Amino acid sequence: MRRVFIPLDVAEPQIPPAHAISHTLSGLSMGTSWTVQLLCLPAHDVHELQAGIEAELNQVVMQMSTWDPSSYLCEFNRAAANSWQSLPAEFFKLVDYSLYLSQQTGGAYDITAGKLVDLWGFGPAGKRDSTPTETEIHTVLQAGNWKSLELDHLNQRIRQTGTSSVALDLSSIAKGFALDQIARYLDANKISSYLIELGGELRGLGMKKDQAPWWVRIESPAGNKEKLGKEYLVALHGLSIATSGDYRQYFEQDGRRYAHTLDPRTGYPADNDLASVTVLHPECMVADAMATALTVLGCAAGLDYAEQHQIAALFLQRTASGFEEKMSRALRAMLD
Repeated sequence: MRRVFIPLDVAEPQIPPAHAISHTLSGLSMGTSWTVQLLCLPAHDVHELQAGIEAELNQVVMQMSTWDPSSYLCEFNRAAANSWQSLPAEFFKLVDYSLYLSQQTGGAYDITAGKLVDLWGFGPAGKRDSTPTETEIHTVLQAGNWKSLELDHLNQRIRQTGTSSVALDLSSIAKGFALDQIARYLDANKISSYLIELGGELRGLGMKKDQAPWWVRIESPAGNKEKLGKEYLVALHGLSIATSGDYRQYFEQDGRRYAHTLDPRTGYPADNDLASVTVLHPECMVADAMATALTVLGCAAGLDYAEQHQIAALFLQRTASGFEEKMSRALRAMLD
């Protein structure tokens, strides 16, 4: 069975000029690969476009990487509690939205989970093949959470309050933000047709040279021995798509899978039957963070949140017989 989604409330895509030229640019950044398919005019310099995209990605890494000790993020994580740290506008915007989502989800989404991510072996501290102890988890949770952060909007700065010792981790939102930055760069250069991919997240605009949409397939959580039984296709115009799943990063112990999506409220990996959550949204930053938040909330609470906030979301649950899908009303309205 195939399900096809068409964007709503978006202006019709521009028909590409007859002399538009197709290009595919690519590279490596943020620990993964990126690709940009685009249509441009002969007046565009493709080498300049490649350099411009790389500059946007480098800026995100310089500000938000947990792996680069010289990044603004690592500098903040090393700073003493109660000391104000000035942030670049992009970084501040990301933290501001993240704290809004933390408040909205009761802490199911929390960018201060950096030490928890490390403790479970999904961060720069390196992988592990056994679970941490309850004492270790309790100690990290006692260090603080999103409520430990204070933003100064007037002066665009941030600090940890009290005696807290939290560490930021933006891996659940930075890639989405990077795609948005690339899209803004292409928009500024009057590129009206593109498909951007970075580490599985996608953002698209316009149509291809043959006037067909940028069709993308929603990631399947099915393993080699599983069958999803459905195919999901999206015409990605004026939209971004991000998926959070339990099949990407995980380790197994005593026959149990421990996935990388952690519940910051409990300190343990999200404990529910969700195999994946996919979110469609105009901004990839929102789609990226929201997919993680809804995964942690679980199917019932996540679907309820999506309905309340008109979020287009697809939930795939593991069942004894395979997978069961749940769609929010906003996504169902996009069905062709």
